[in-house]
Amino acid sequence: MHDIEPYYRWRGKYISAHDERSPFYGRTYSEFTFSNKVYNYFIHPQWDEFGSDTLYLKVLYADYDEAFTIIELIGEWNDALSNDIMYLKREVVDRMSDQGIYKYIMVCENVLNFHGSDDCYYEEWYEDVVEEGGWICFVNTLPHVKEEMKDTQLHQFVNFGDAFNDINWRPHKPKLFFKAMDALVHGELQRYLPEEL
Repeated sequence: MHDIEPYYRWRGKYISAHDERSPFYGRTYSEFTFSNKVYNYFIHPQWDEFGSDTLYLKVLYADYDEAFTIIELIGEWNDALSNDIMYLKREVVDRMSDQGIYKYIMVCENVLNFHGSDDCYYEEWYEDVVEEGGWICFVNTLPHVKEEMKDTQLHQFVNFGDAFNDINWRPHKPKLFFKAMDALVHGELQRYLPEEL
């Protein structure tokens, strides 16, 4: 797992540690010292911790004019034991929402497991963004993760599932990825999207 880095090809456009409005502003990273773990496996030091013991993230891009962010996740998302959604909501989402972010693309392809609990924080997150015209989508969830999220009834508050899976987002610029997800959320994907995305 230590070889899995957060996506880095947009670093010429955005670095969360350099963004004064980011929850991760001012963070410094080592390329050689591994300290954070998922299970008993060290993860790459470029991932950001936010309070969870098993789930980490990287804000890949934030656009305050268009009010969106793209966040990549890695690890085990465990609401049942460690209430990871509370940490995500309070330490990351609330702080980004305070800066005008209301559209959240969460890249979940490295979320290895999801253990749901109640949906209160998801409902709160949904209510916060929808009143501003925003939305939340989870992209590229693993099949068993998707099923657990579905069993937890998250589809009431979050866009995820087959339509949001198998999306090849990496070759594209962040704004095109965002516009494609916005179109997908609004059921207008075919009008907007290049074939390969």
